[in-house]
Amino acid sequence: MRIGIIGTGSIGKTLTVKLSAAGHEVKVANSRGPETIGADLLVSGARAVAVADAVRDVDVVILSIPLNRIPDIAPLIATVPAETVVIDTSNYYPARDSVIEAIEAGQVESLWVAEQLGRPIVKAWNAIGAHSLAERGTPAGTDGRIAIPVAADDKSARAVGMALVEDAGFDGFDAGTLVQSWRQQPGSPCYCTDLTSDEMRAALAAAEVERLPKRRDLAAAVMFERIEELRSTPEHAVVVNRAVFM
Repeated sequence: MRIGIIGTGSIGKTLTVKLSAAGHEVKVANSRGPETIGADLLVSGARAVAVADAVRDVDVVILSIPLNRIPDIAPLIATVPAETVVIDTSNYYPARDSVIEAIEAGQVESLWVAEQLGRPIVKAWNAIGAHSLAERGTPAGTDGRIAIPVAADDKSARAVGMALVEDAGFDGFDAGTLVQSWRQQPGSPCYCTDLTSDEMRAALAAAEVERLPKRRDLAAAVMFERIEELRSTPEHAVVVNRAVFM
């Protein structure tokens, strides 16, 4: 597939490398310009381009930018053909973003993103940590393979998202429609807890919407207190999330 990725943070960077290595034709862009994109992102064949070029003549656009920048990118996404699948990887987290009143009021993140962009989206890669995405992918069929939930209203778009998750080294798990995607938001049992497909099914079912914000904020506080330890041993974040969310 022809894929345009906007954003070169930890998630966007890893997806650029993994999806181009899987044989996809990948273009990657950030807000600072193609000349700022390092060669390490292009080792598998991806091309650095301007943001406007990243969404041109592609089958899939992946947005890997902070949630509070979604409204800024909306005019560009409005130029993308309706048949192009748009995948959003972002999350609202108070430790990073504190400006989105609609999310604070309890609106489902994915529905807010779709509303801002004025088009359907797929939600994927938001429920896995950057370290696990980069380091813990395995071939299909591997015992204990980590699953990543994928939500979308359109079944064919959801299937595209799940296929790309598989190509990145993880089981794509059908998480249903966007209205249910709160089950994969921060604070939920499946959020960055590195579950298998069997565990994912139970975790999504066990999510309690009213408990998500408190659990999300508690985990953020714990991680802030132990930030130096987490920087040196990032896999400990999964331990913290499992203790707080599950």
